Amino acid sequence: MSYEKVKQAKQLVIGTKQSKKAIERQRALLVVLAQDADLMVTYPIQVICEENHVAYTYVSSMKELGKASGIQVGTAVVAILKD
Repeated sequence: MSYEKVKQAKQLVIGTKQSKKAIERQRALLVVLAQDADLMVTYPIQVICEENHVAYTYVSSMKELGKASGIQVGTAVVAILKD
């Protein structure tokens, strides 16, 4: 289901650094994290989401998350932005 949300999102940012910025600037509506990504990458983003009261969810595959985001490689983190 979250893959569909990513595909249908009007605005999103891909990757850890850009997602972190969006969360801290209160621009992120939902953050999607890949379960098969390294915890050293995803856990700090999860903590930042909790600190900033931003919803987050997990999906199973980095490859599928990248594909849903419209890129050719996998990604660990995607943030769907507020309109």
